[in-house]
Amino acid sequence: MPTFSTKSLAKLATCDQRLRQVAHEAIQNFDFSVIAGHRNKEDQDKACAAGFSKTPWPTSNHNCIPSRAMDLAPWPIDWKDVERFKALARCVLAVAEKLGIKIRWGGNWSTNADDPLSSAFIDMPHFELIGD
Repeated sequence: MPTFSTKSLAKLATCDQRLRQVAHEAIQNFDFSVIAGHRNKEDQDKACAAGFSKTPWPTSNHNCIPSRAMDLAPWPIDWKDVERFKALARCVLAVAEKLGIKIRWGGNWSTNADDPLSSAFIDMPHFELIGD
């Protein structure tokens, strides 16, 4: 069974308890790394400058303490393997639904195809809480 590395656990520890719960359940079925949880101003500015985020400090869900967002990547990481990111998303979203935790995935911001966010910015590693 896959387990989290020390680095992944440290990043996950910065996340909201509900995201931690989803991740700990999902890792039992799919091997992945936690790339980011909370981002401070410097990290958020770097993510925006590199094109990995469209949300400036302090308005990203990554900027909350605890973080309301986490970035995950299938292990071993291949940033070009879109199908593995989709498979990870299916696993994470199924776990969240099972646990009654409302999250959305940055690879498909909305189930409404007419929603401009659904195709405006694809962020395959990103998962965030919705609602309270």
